[in-house]
Amino acid sequence: MTFMIDPIRKMASTNNPLDFINSNVAGIQTGSQTDLVQLLLYEIIRVKDLIKYYESIPNGAGQLGSSILNELVSEAYNSLVNYDTILMQKYYDLLLNCD
Repeated sequence: MTFMIDPIRKMASTNNPLDFINSNVAGIQTGSQTDLVQLLLYEIIRVKDLIKYYESIPNGAGQLGSSILNELVSEAYNSLVNYDTILMQKYYDLLLNCD
């Protein structure tokens, strides 16, 4: 997926420096992508709470589950930082099924 931002349109909006975010730029579907970002963030928070639960299990019985979930959360966060929507969807699906 390629995102194209018109630099002339971006520079022309001098009133509000963030106008280029709200402009209807070809190739960007802000609604579905922002929904995915928000849903993934919710799942990351939920799984972080689950990690705390696994870490609280006595005698280290939950350490394997905790480390696996930590790795998933880390990779999901990286997909957000890199704004890789394909990986974001993948990690959302993976985190959604963690329990």
